[in-house]
Amino acid sequence: MEEQVKEKKAFKLSEDKLELIIAIFLAVTAFLTAWAGWIGSLHGGNQATNYAVSNNLSSEGNSVYNDAEMKLMQDMLTWNEISEYQLEILYADACIADDPENEDKYLDQKSLAAYKLYYTCVDNFTEDKQYFAEAIGFDCEAAANAGDKADFAIDWLYNNSGVADVSPFNDSEFVDEYYSEALGILSESNAKLEEGKSDNQRGDSFNLVTVFYSVVLFLLGIAGTFKKLPGRTLVTCAAIVCFLLATVYMFTIPMPTGFNFGSFFVH
Repeated sequence: MEEQVKEKKAFKLSEDKLELIIAIFLAVTAFLTAWAGWIGSLHGGNQATNYAVSNNLSSEGNSVYNDAEMKLMQDMLTWNEISEYQLEILYADACIADDPENEDKYLDQKSLAAYKLYYTCVDNFTEDKQYFAEAIGFDCEAAANAGDKADFAIDWLYNNSGVADVSPFNDSEFVDEYYSEALGILSESNAKLEEGKSDNQRGDSFNLVTVFYSVVLFLLGIAGTFKKLPGRTLVTCAAIVCFLLATVYMFTIPMPTGFNFGSFFVH
């Protein structure tokens, strides 16, 4: 019996032990409150940075998109001009077949249209528009080395697997190529915006943690006002439970992107 009584006394919570527990949790909670506030501010900094980058990328993407719109319109106008000269050549050949007596007149018209077709293509298919030339099978290098310009244009029209006189703008993939760079930039802008939203949410979560820790500090602070030990013990236990919940929740929140504690000591 005496041993059981001694064992019970050994586990009895004294006022001194309770005060020590309160002091320890006050110190740890104060430290974690400062930590949560700091990490929350880092998330806020990342949020501001990501929003600024997103905004800049959005402006750049819209500018590139507008440039693509202009290039598309210019190339469509070029294609209309090319189609017009192609029709003149085809019309001349049809007239020669129907009216061979006036062949010379139609040959002159055909030759003139062929020259116009050649130089329209050569002048417009610059290095940044090779995808346009490739879409209709126009070989710019071969054109530059061609002897008879008119014959080259006519040969290209009639002997190019049927793609020379087919509008490439009917192909959605070809049209989408004009906007690929702009859409890529806008997609990156949206990604940065989403990162900013995540940082905002995580920063708010860390702010919530500081609120819980403030409750812990409040409970630990008022524990000493209770004169009886059971009352102080009950308030302290409530503070500890709140502390544990806040701490577990804090460790479930991701740290800021690129966070490296050691980097803050490098200047």
